[in-house]
Amino acid sequence: MRCVVLLFVVSVFASLPAAAQLADPSVTINDKFSERIDIGISTNEIAITSDFSGADITVFGAIDGADELLLATFAYDVVVALEGPRKTSTVRRKERVAGIWINRHSIRFEPIPASYSMSSTRPLPDIANLMELASRDIGIDNIRLVPTGGVGDGSRLTEFREALRRIKQASGLYQRDPTGVQFISKALFRATVRLPANIPVGQHKVRAVLYKNNQFVMEKVIPLRVVKTGLEQFIYNFAHVYSLAYGVIAVLLATLTGWLGSVIFRKD
Repeated sequence: MRCVVLLFVVSVFASLPAAAQLADPSVTINDKFSERIDIGISTNEIAITSDFSGADITVFGAIDGADELLLATFAYDVVVALEGPRKTSTVRRKERVAGIWINRHSIRFEPIPASYSMSSTRPLPDIANLMELASRDIGIDNIRLVPTGGVGDGSRLTEFREALRRIKQASGLYQRDPTGVQFISKALFRATVRLPANIPVGQHKVRAVLYKNNQFVMEKVIPLRVVKTGLEQFIYNFAHVYSLAYGVIAVLLATLTGWLGSVIFRKD
């Protein structure tokens, strides 16, 4: 009886690593396939300085257990995306009333990535069907934009969704490169994703999704932290932690600057 109990305990502990791997929220696996994907970046923290004007980061990865014949026939596809912290967004539409432009309509959306930069081996329609891509929020057009609160009759919802995507792309926060992922040696690949100059600070994540013959195989996520450094970090932290004091100091500095300007450039 003791031997049976001992064998049971050993089997439970032996299964713990596998169970932990399956419970890992950073990994999603399709059990139909044996291939696995892994990615890495040179740093897990990006420091933003005062002269930061945007940059490219390189993500390296490998497909473990890939079939060489399928590799040669380009049966594998990889999508890599850098997603910023999720924040709520409000879109407003101005209309002219009595000769004055005012905000007449607005829709607030549930938190979405504040920034989104995606690269892939091929254009997304060639990688998987729209339903599959939308279920995983892959691609700018497939990020779910869910309104909060009342939206009236809903007739303007599509218009506001398109406006939000258009604003994000125009500001450089949403970008895509349909050929930014390249295989460099058999199962090894390299992806380049763009960090815009106005990238938000906070916890970002790098997502890599593997497809085989248009079918989902695996997704891997690793964190990436974006922080401000030096004087910018001090001002940013002070403004968010001591917002009232920051506002008072800003008003006093503006008043002092205006007074000094009037004194210096005063005409006698």
